[in-house]
Amino acid sequence: MWRSADELFRPSTGYGENVILELGSARFDVSYRALVMGILNRTPDSFYDNGQYWEFDDFLRKAERLVEDGADFLDVGGVKAGPGDEVTEQQELERVVPAIEALSARFDVPLSIDTWRSSVLRSCLEAGASLGNDISGFADPDYLPVAAELGASVVATHIRLAPRVPDPDPIYSDLVADVVNFLTDRAGSAEAAGIPKQRIIVDAGLDLGKIKMMSWELLHSSAPLASLGYPLLLSASNKRFLFELLETDRHDIEAGTMAAHSLGISLGCRVLRAHDAKAARRTADVIAHLLQIRAEPSTAPGMG
Repeated sequence: MWRSADELFRPSTGYGENVILELGSARFDVSYRALVMGILNRTPDSFYDNGQYWEFDDFLRKAERLVEDGADFLDVGGVKAGPGDEVTEQQELERVVPAIEALSARFDVPLSIDTWRSSVLRSCLEAGASLGNDISGFADPDYLPVAAELGASVVATHIRLAPRVPDPDPIYSDLVADVVNFLTDRAGSAEAAGIPKQRIIVDAGLDLGKIKMMSWELLHSSAPLASLGYPLLLSASNKRFLFELLETDRHDIEAGTMAAHSLGISLGCRVLRAHDAKAARRTADVIAHLLQIRAEPSTAPGMG
């Protein structure tokens, strides 16, 4: 349905004022300003860059560029989400723990570890990470206890089956309601494990057990997801649903990614997981300004 500019930028997306997200010792006010989570793959077969930054020096240069371009924190992953060659626990540890150690020594930004294994989470938290980004929906029963023990933040992500398991024909009784209920349950489990609400992020899991129109519907339904009261992560950067909808190559959807980011922020998303930190940062800052002006007209130039 078409939305007027007044409706689109109305900040009634489930958040009140002074919404805080804690990542380690860092505290971020995400009432209007979305954070940029810079993507760092430690995989030779990643979906988007296909191992472009596999060599460690290239990986560190990519990290430096992300920070310079405005990433608020960095997300390191050692196993791609989709089907592929088996990656053992030891292989994952060898990929990501030295990476977290190196990043922690070089940059003064929070670090996230993209893993669904509690053993990898523990090692990375001990190496300097402060966030566990788990696309399995906390399938490992030890994941939340480890995060709580070490004072970490977590991302609760919706997935229908499991990471690396093909799901070409997903069926839902009610897509948005199913995702809302799943995330409500997982975030509640995190709180029950002793993780404070300000350290919990939720993610609709676009493309994870969803065909393109399902991902598109969930993006448009960000407001009810944000109304759960936890900062909402948007992982739309260069995703399959975008290049399929635009009928173009996965490396030719920068504009589509920025459009998705703009729409997502306006509907309540407050963390952008992004390959291009500079474009995401600029988009987030512009939308933050518009949201704040809509909520507080006196902040507009020439007003007050």
